[in-house]
Amino acid sequence: MNATFTLLEMRRITRDWAGMFFTAVLPAFFYLIFGSTVDARTADIGNGNVAMYVMISMAAYGAVTATTSIGGNAAVERVQGWGRQLGLTPLADSSYIAMKALVAMTVAAVPILLTYALGAVTGAEGSAGAWALSAALVLAGSSVFALYGLLIGTAFRSEAAVGAAAGTLVIFAFLGNLFIPLSGALLSFAKLTPLYGYAALARYPLTEGFLPDGSRDPLWLPVTNVVVWAMAFGVLATVLVRRGRERQ
Repeated sequence: MNATFTLLEMRRITRDWAGMFFTAVLPAFFYLIFGSTVDARTADIGNGNVAMYVMISMAAYGAVTATTSIGGNAAVERVQGWGRQLGLTPLADSSYIAMKALVAMTVAAVPILLTYALGAVTGAEGSAGAWALSAALVLAGSSVFALYGLLIGTAFRSEAAVGAAAGTLVIFAFLGNLFIPLSGALLSFAKLTPLYGYAALARYPLTEGFLPDGSRDPLWLPVTNVVVWAMAFGVLATVLVRRGRERQ
Protein backbone atom coordinates (compact mmCIF):
# COMPACT_ATOMS: atom_id res chain seq x y z
CA MET A 1 0.00 0.00 0.00
CA ASN A 2 2.75 2.48 0.92
CA ALA A 3 4.61 1.75 -2.30
CA THR A 4 1.42 2.30 -4.31
CA PHE A 5 0.77 5.71 -2.75
CA THR A 6 4.39 6.70 -3.30
CA LEU A 7 4.25 5.66 -6.96
CA LEU A 8 0.99 7.57 -7.52
CA GLU A 9 2.47 10.67 -5.90
CA MET A 10 5.58 10.50 -8.08
CA ARG A 11 3.43 10.14 -11.20
CA ARG A 12 1.35 13.16 -10.18
CA ILE A 13 4.47 15.28 -9.70
CA THR A 14 6.10 14.24 -12.98
CA ARG A 15 2.91 15.24 -14.85
CA ASP A 16 3.40 18.79 -13.53
CA TRP A 17 5.86 19.77 -16.25
CA ALA A 18 5.91 23.46 -15.32
CA GLY A 19 6.72 22.60 -11.72
CA MET A 20 9.45 20.19 -12.77
CA PHE A 21 10.95 22.86 -15.04
CA PHE A 22 11.29 25.38 -12.25
CA THR A 23 12.46 22.73 -9.82
CA ALA A 24 15.12 21.03 -11.92
CA VAL A 25 15.81 22.75 -15.21
CA LEU A 26 15.80 26.39 -14.13
CA PRO A 27 18.54 26.03 -11.44
CA ALA A 28 20.69 24.09 -13.91
CA PHE A 29 20.12 26.83 -16.49
CA PHE A 30 21.18 29.47 -13.96
CA TYR A 31 24.34 27.46 -13.30
CA LEU A 32 25.18 27.39 -17.00
CA ILE A 33 24.76 31.17 -17.21
CA PHE A 34 26.67 32.15 -14.07
CA GLY A 35 28.86 29.18 -13.21
CA SER A 36 30.23 27.82 -16.47
CA THR A 37 31.87 31.04 -17.62
CA VAL A 38 35.62 31.32 -18.11
CA ASP A 39 35.89 33.70 -15.15
CA ALA A 40 34.06 31.28 -12.84
CA ARG A 41 36.21 28.34 -13.93
CA THR A 42 39.51 30.20 -13.48
CA ALA A 43 38.73 31.98 -10.18
CA ASP A 44 39.63 30.01 -7.06
CA ILE A 45 37.75 29.85 -3.79
CA GLY A 46 38.56 27.53 -0.90
CA ASN A 47 39.21 23.98 -2.11
CA GLY A 48 38.00 24.60 -5.66
CA ASN A 49 36.77 27.24 -8.05
CA VAL A 50 33.90 29.69 -8.28
CA ALA A 51 32.12 27.47 -10.79
CA MET A 52 31.62 24.86 -8.08
CA TYR A 53 30.53 27.58 -5.65
CA VAL A 54 27.78 28.60 -8.09
CA MET A 55 26.92 24.95 -8.80
CA ILE A 56 26.26 24.21 -5.13
CA SER A 57 24.20 27.40 -4.77
CA MET A 58 21.96 26.59 -7.73
CA ALA A 59 21.50 22.97 -6.66
CA ALA A 60 20.45 24.23 -3.23
CA TYR A 61 17.91 26.58 -4.77
CA GLY A 62 16.37 23.78 -6.83
CA ALA A 63 16.25 21.41 -3.86
CA VAL A 64 14.43 23.84 -1.54
CA THR A 65 11.96 24.72 -4.29
CA ALA A 66 11.06 21.03 -4.47
CA THR A 67 10.72 20.42 -0.74
CA THR A 68 8.77 23.64 -0.14
CA SER A 69 6.21 22.74 -2.80
CA ILE A 70 5.77 19.15 -1.66
CA GLY A 71 5.58 20.05 2.03
CA GLY A 72 3.02 22.74 1.31
CA ASN A 73 0.89 20.53 -0.92
CA ALA A 74 0.89 17.83 1.76
CA ALA A 75 -0.56 20.32 4.24
CA VAL A 76 -3.19 21.50 1.77
CA GLU A 77 -4.23 17.92 1.06
CA ARG A 78 -4.76 17.28 4.75
CA VAL A 79 -6.85 20.38 5.46
CA GLN A 80 -8.96 19.90 2.31
CA GLY A 81 -10.16 16.45 3.37
CA TRP A 82 -7.57 14.09 1.90
CA GLY A 83 -6.77 13.02 5.45
CA ARG A 84 -10.33 11.73 5.97
CA GLN A 85 -10.08 9.70 2.76
CA LEU A 86 -6.80 8.22 3.90
CA GLY A 87 -8.51 7.27 7.15
CA LEU A 88 -10.57 4.79 5.16
CA THR A 89 -7.39 3.03 4.02
CA PRO A 90 -4.82 0.97 5.96
CA LEU A 91 -2.27 3.82 5.48
CA ALA A 92 -1.31 5.19 8.91
CA ASP A 93 -0.45 8.86 9.49
CA SER A 94 3.17 7.92 10.12
CA SER A 95 3.30 6.09 6.80
CA TYR A 96 1.74 9.05 5.00
CA ILE A 97 4.37 11.39 6.44
CA ALA A 98 7.14 8.95 5.58
CA MET A 99 5.81 8.67 2.03
CA LYS A 100 5.73 12.44 1.61
CA ALA A 101 9.25 12.75 3.03
CA LEU A 102 10.52 10.09 0.61
CA VAL A 103 8.86 11.82 -2.35
CA ALA A 104 10.18 15.24 -1.30
CA MET A 105 13.75 14.05 -0.98
CA THR A 106 13.53 12.09 -4.24
CA VAL A 107 12.32 15.12 -6.16
CA ALA A 108 14.89 17.34 -4.41
CA ALA A 109 17.62 14.99 -5.62
CA VAL A 110 16.70 15.70 -9.28
CA PRO A 111 18.01 19.31 -9.48
CA ILE A 112 21.02 18.31 -7.38
CA LEU A 113 22.00 15.48 -9.74
CA LEU A 114 21.34 17.53 -12.86
CA THR A 115 23.26 20.60 -11.67
CA TYR A 116 26.16 18.57 -10.33
CA ALA A 117 26.36 16.61 -13.58
CA LEU A 118 26.53 19.83 -15.56
CA GLY A 119 29.16 21.14 -13.17
CA ALA A 120 31.28 18.05 -13.67
CA VAL A 121 31.37 18.49 -17.45
CA THR A 122 31.72 22.28 -17.55
CA GLY A 123 34.73 22.85 -15.31
CA ALA A 124 33.51 22.95 -11.72
CA GLU A 125 36.45 21.93 -9.55
CA GLY A 126 36.82 20.87 -5.94
CA SER A 127 38.15 18.08 -3.80
CA ALA A 128 36.37 14.72 -3.84
CA GLY A 129 35.28 15.31 -0.26
CA ALA A 130 33.82 18.69 -1.18
CA TRP A 131 31.77 17.17 -4.00
CA ALA A 132 30.33 14.36 -1.89
CA LEU A 133 29.74 16.26 1.34
CA SER A 134 28.27 19.35 -0.31
CA ALA A 135 25.76 17.22 -2.23
CA ALA A 136 24.75 15.43 0.98
CA LEU A 137 24.33 18.74 2.82
CA VAL A 138 22.28 20.22 -0.01
CA LEU A 139 19.90 17.25 0.07
CA ALA A 140 19.64 16.93 3.86
CA GLY A 141 19.32 20.65 4.48
CA SER A 142 16.51 21.03 1.98
CA SER A 143 14.25 19.13 4.39
CA VAL A 144 14.07 22.29 6.54
CA PHE A 145 12.10 23.93 3.76
CA ALA A 146 9.57 21.11 3.70
CA LEU A 147 8.65 22.53 7.12
CA TYR A 148 8.39 25.97 5.56
CA GLY A 149 6.02 24.62 2.91
CA LEU A 150 4.04 22.77 5.59
CA LEU A 151 3.73 26.01 7.55
CA ILE A 152 2.42 28.01 4.59
CA GLY A 153 0.10 25.23 3.42
CA THR A 154 -1.41 24.84 6.89
CA ALA A 155 -1.77 28.59 7.42
CA PHE A 156 -3.46 29.45 4.11
CA ARG A 157 -4.92 26.09 3.01
CA SER A 158 -4.42 26.95 -0.64
CA GLU A 159 -2.29 25.61 -3.47
CA ALA A 160 -1.90 29.21 -4.66
CA ALA A 161 -0.35 30.07 -1.29
CA VAL A 162 2.07 27.18 -1.66
CA GLY A 163 3.04 28.50 -5.09
CA ALA A 164 3.58 31.92 -3.54
CA ALA A 165 5.74 30.35 -0.84
CA ALA A 166 7.92 28.78 -3.51
CA GLY A 167 8.08 32.19 -5.15
CA THR A 168 9.36 33.81 -1.97
CA LEU A 169 12.36 31.50 -2.21
CA VAL A 170 13.63 33.73 -5.02
CA ILE A 171 13.83 36.62 -2.53
CA PHE A 172 15.38 34.35 0.09
CA ALA A 173 17.91 33.18 -2.51
CA PHE A 174 19.03 36.74 -3.26
CA LEU A 175 19.32 37.47 0.46
CA GLY A 176 20.93 34.09 1.04
CA ASN A 177 23.93 34.90 -1.16
CA LEU A 178 22.91 32.29 -3.74
CA PHE A 179 22.45 34.47 -6.82
CA ILE A 180 24.83 37.39 -6.36
CA PRO A 181 27.67 37.99 -3.86
CA LEU A 182 26.59 40.40 -1.14
CA SER A 183 28.73 42.67 0.98
CA GLY A 184 28.54 45.29 3.71
CA ALA A 185 25.32 45.89 5.63
CA LEU A 186 23.25 43.81 3.22
CA LEU A 187 25.48 40.79 3.84
CA SER A 188 25.17 41.28 7.60
CA PHE A 189 21.38 41.31 7.28
CA ALA A 190 21.43 38.34 4.91
CA LYS A 191 23.07 36.16 7.55
CA LEU A 192 19.79 36.27 9.49
CA THR A 193 17.64 35.02 6.61
CA PRO A 194 16.49 31.39 6.13
CA LEU A 195 18.47 30.36 3.06
CA TYR A 196 21.78 31.90 4.09
CA GLY A 197 22.76 29.30 6.66
CA TYR A 198 21.63 26.38 4.52
CA ALA A 199 23.58 27.54 1.48
CA ALA A 200 26.65 28.55 3.48
CA LEU A 201 26.70 25.18 5.24
CA ALA A 202 26.34 23.30 1.95
CA ARG A 203 29.27 25.27 0.51
CA TYR A 204 31.42 24.91 3.61
CA PRO A 205 33.25 21.75 2.42
CA LEU A 206 34.35 23.82 -0.59
CA THR A 207 34.88 27.28 0.88
CA GLU A 208 35.80 26.50 4.50
CA GLY A 209 33.66 29.54 5.31
CA PHE A 210 35.37 32.01 2.98
CA LEU A 211 33.10 34.35 1.03
CA PRO A 212 33.70 36.03 -2.35
CA ASP A 213 34.32 39.36 -0.59
CA GLY A 214 37.22 37.83 1.36
CA SER A 215 35.47 37.59 4.73
CA ARG A 216 34.92 34.30 6.50
CA ASP A 217 31.99 32.73 8.37
CA PRO A 218 32.80 30.53 11.37
CA LEU A 219 31.12 27.12 11.12
CA TRP A 220 28.80 27.84 14.05
CA LEU A 221 27.11 30.67 12.14
CA PRO A 222 25.46 28.62 9.33
CA VAL A 223 24.77 25.74 11.71
CA THR A 224 22.99 28.06 14.14
CA ASN A 225 21.05 29.68 11.32
CA VAL A 226 19.80 26.30 10.06
CA VAL A 227 18.85 25.06 13.52
CA VAL A 228 17.02 28.25 14.51
CA TRP A 229 14.99 28.44 11.31
CA ALA A 230 14.17 24.71 11.42
CA MET A 231 12.87 25.12 14.96
CA ALA A 232 10.90 28.24 14.02
CA PHE A 233 9.24 26.60 11.01
CA GLY A 234 8.57 23.41 12.97
CA VAL A 235 7.03 25.14 16.00
CA LEU A 236 4.83 27.43 13.93
CA ALA A 237 3.63 24.55 11.74
CA THR A 238 2.83 22.46 14.83
CA VAL A 239 0.83 25.31 16.40
CA LEU A 240 -1.19 25.82 13.23
CA VAL A 241 -1.89 22.09 12.83
CA ARG A 242 -3.17 21.91 16.41
CA ARG A 243 -5.40 24.95 15.93
CA GLY A 244 -6.80 23.39 12.78
CA ARG A 245 -7.69 20.23 14.67
CA GLU A 246 -9.39 22.23 17.45
CA ARG A 247 -11.57 24.00 14.86
CA GLN A 248 -12.67 20.66 13.50
